[in-house]
This record gives sequence, structure tokens and C-alpha cells, in this order.
Amino acid sequence: MNRLVTNSSMLMMIRASSSALSHSSVNGSRRILIGGGFISPEVQRWSFATPEWRRSMSSSPTPSKEKAVEERENTKVDKMEKKKDDLPLVSSYWSVPRHEITKEDGSKWAWNCFMPWETYEADLSIDLKKHHVPKTFVDKVAFRTVKLLRIPTDIFFKRRYGCRAMMLETVAAVPGMVGGLLLHLRSLRRFEQSGGWIKALLEEAENERMHLMTLVELVQPKWYERALVLAVQGVFFNCYFVLYLVSPKLAHRVVGYLEEEAIHSYTEFLKDIDSGAIENVRAPAIAIDYWRLPKDATLKDVITVIRADEAHHRDVNHFASDVHFQGRQLKEAPAPVGYH
Repeated sequence: MNRLVTNSSMLMMIRASSSALSHSSVNGSRRILIGGGFISPEVQRWSFATPEWRRSMSSSPTPSKEKAVEERENTKVDKMEKKKDDLPLVSSYWSVPRHEITKEDGSKWAWNCFMPWETYEADLSIDLKKHHVPKTFVDKVAFRTVKLLRIPTDIFFKRRYGCRAMMLETVAAVPGMVGGLLLHLRSLRRFEQSGGWIKALLEEAENERMHLMTLVELVQPKWYERALVLAVQGVFFNCYFVLYLVSPKLAHRVVGYLEEEAIHSYTEFLKDIDSGAIENVRAPAIAIDYWRLPKDATLKDVITVIRADEAHHRDVNHFASDVHFQGRQLKEAPAPVGYH
């Protein structure tokens, strides 16, 4: 008896569903009954209103109508994609959208990694031949360490100065970040000012990173060079972190000598450009905007300003090391803020 009642109930439900579906189709309604519920017109349009579905449900399709339907659908999709592209990337609910930024000539600013007020003109009058003669034991350790590090670099890169410079910048951008980080934490622990040295060292790290971003536009690293960067950066970061904790004066002296080597490498780079061994191509757009170079600037102009930056970093780090050698803290000496 129970089975008979159940079967009768199921039969009545199926008939009711069929009646509702037929009624919906006859009246032209866009709702479809599924599992006892209705799909909204919007869902039905996206789920079923495709050209293939329409052709399968049409009683007398014609090629011309099919083509017209496809064109209308493609037009809708194109309009939706265009509308999506016009929307802001992030909602303005958080009140952090960036206003449109323009150059001095009124053209749109193309970069997100730096702003117009962060650009500068490198000091090309800086003395490139300065050298800190190692006198103390710490100086000699720093000098010999840098000279030893140069040997594998010379063997691996030889005179491929584009790749050499790119590799150098992946290392050169580390000390400023490490030094700035440790000074920042020290300032928080001791509730004291840093004398501007946190900002100065972080500016140095950012400047070195911009060197790398420029060189990547000129030299595309191979897979094994990328692997080498990962290995060298991992080792150098941890070693320099420990070194700065143990002896900041030695850490800054090492960086000062590294910058002297960088000046030498970029000088050789320029010699190869002058001799024609390296093509003097057009300067990347990012370099023209970052260093305020003329529109017709070339690779030689870019390497020249990068070398001037390295000379400035040399002076800053040797100066910081001298401050520590005098038994003073960096906050007691004026930080060279504002060059970059």
C-alpha cells in the first residue's frame, strides 16, 4: 500500500513539473524549473543562451540567422570586456587609489616603481679615483675579502660586462637593505633616532635595485644565471646580516671596497662601448625617466650615471665605517640623505 502511494505521489510530481515547463515555454518565460526551483533570467542567459543552444532548440535554423546571433553574442562579449578594462583595478572603498600623475610636459607617467619626485640627475663630477688605503687589520680583512670575491666573478663572466653588472647589482642592493633593517630595529628597541641613516641606507638599496631594473632591460639573464643569483643572494644576505650584527665598521668597509670594484667594472664596460665591442644602443625608457636623461640618451650615458651612483655609495660606506672606527654611532654623524 505504501509503495502504491509513493509511486502515485511521484507520478503527480512529474506531471506537475512537465506542466510547469510546458507553461513556461508557451508563455515565452525565461524561467526553467530544475529540482523544484527556478533559475533567474540572468543565470539562464549566461548558462543557456549560447548560439549552439539556440541552434539546437530552434525549429528551423538558417545559416544567416546563426551568423547574426554569433555576431551579436561576440559584440556583447567585446562590450563586457571593454567595460571590465575601464574599471579600476581596486575598489576605491579603501581610499587609496593613486591620482593620475603626469610629467612636466603633460604626458602620462608610465611607472609605478618610482615617482617623478624620486628622479634625479647623477653627480658626474664625483671623484672616481678615490681609494681607501687599508691600514688597520679590519681594513685589510675587508680589502682581501673583496679581492677574493672578485676572482670567481672574473672567471665566470670574463668581459661580459652586461651580465657581470646585472649580477653585481643583485648583490649590491643587499647591504643597504640589511643595514637599514638592523638600524630600524635598533631604533625601535632603544627608543632613539637614527640620525637619518635608516633612510640613507634604504635609499642606497633602492637605487641599486633600480640599476638592476635598468640592466634587465638591456640584458636578459639565462636560466643558469638566475639560479646563480638565487644561490649568491641567499649566501650573501645571511653572511652580511651576521657581519653587520658583529661588526658594522667591517660591514661598511666591505661595501666600500665592493663599490670600488663596481666603479672599475663599469669603467671597463665604458671602454668596451667606446671600442665598439659592445653596441651603444638606445637607453631604456626607465633609465631616461629615472636619471632625467635626454630623450636621445644611449647605453653609454646610462653606464656613466650608474658609475657615478656607485662612487657615491663608496663614499657613504667608507664614511660610515670611519664613524664606527672613531668609536661613535652613526646617529651622531649627519646622514647623506637626499642624493637619490
